[in-house]
Amino acid sequence: MVLAEGVRKHFGSLEVLRGISLEVAPREVMVLLGPSGSGKSTFLRCVNHLESIDGGRLSVDGELVGYRQSGDTLYELKEREVARKRAEIGMVFQRFNLFPNMTALSNVTCAPIHVRGLKKDVAERRARELLDRVGLSDKADAYPSQLSGGQQQRVAIARALAMEPKLMLFDEATSALDPELVGEVLDVMKGLARDGMTMIVVTHEMGFAREVGDKVVFMDEGVVVEQGPPDQMFTNPQHTRTKAFLSKIL
Repeated sequence: MVLAEGVRKHFGSLEVLRGISLEVAPREVMVLLGPSGSGKSTFLRCVNHLESIDGGRLSVDGELVGYRQSGDTLYELKEREVARKRAEIGMVFQRFNLFPNMTALSNVTCAPIHVRGLKKDVAERRARELLDRVGLSDKADAYPSQLSGGQQQRVAIARALAMEPKLMLFDEATSALDPELVGEVLDVMKGLARDGMTMIVVTHEMGFAREVGDKVVFMDEGVVVEQGPPDQMFTNPQHTRTKAFLSKIL
C-alpha cells in the first residue's frame, strides 16, 4: 500500500529525512517511534504530499505521490491533481482542526459533499453512521466548543473516514489530550485496525504499539534505525540507539 524508496527531505540546509525506505502492506498497522525531531511527522506529511520530497520515490497503492514520471524524470502534479489523490488518504493531526462554526455532523459531511460531490442526504446518513462508530451519535448537533478534546479528535477521525480512504495517517493523535481522554481515541484506532484499515501511526503510546502494531519502526535523525514486529522491538531491540530510547519511555 505504501512504498518509500530512499526518501529525502530538507528544509534549507537541514536534512530532515535522509533516505527513508519503508514498506506498508495492505491492512497493516505500522507504528513510527522516535525522539522529537527524528523526522516521523515529516515523513507522514510526505506520504500525502503535504510536504514535497527532495529525493527518492514515494508511492501509495502503486501510484507515485504528488508526481508523475516521464522517462527518468519526475514532474510534480498540479495542486488539483494532488488534492484528488490526497482525498484517498485520511490524516488525523495532533490538533483537531475542526471548523469551529460547524456542528460535528457538518464537519464530517463537508468534504464528501464539496469534494466528492455526494448528495447531502447521502453524506449525512454516512456521517451519522461514522459518528455512531466513534461513539458520538448523540453529539451530531454539537459544536467543537461543546465537546471535550477526546470527542473532538473522534469527530476528526470520523471526518477523515467519511472520504472512504484507503490509508489512514495518525500524527500523534493523542498527544494534545488530557491523559484520561487518550483511551477513548485509542479505542477508535484499535477498532479501525481490527476492521483492516491500513494505518501509519506516529505515537508515544507504547501500549498501543505493542497491542495493535504489526510493524514498529524506530527513527532517529532522519533515518530508519531499526524495524521489526512489536515483540522483537520491545523485548530484544538490536541497535543501541533503539535500546536507549525505549529504556527511557518504557
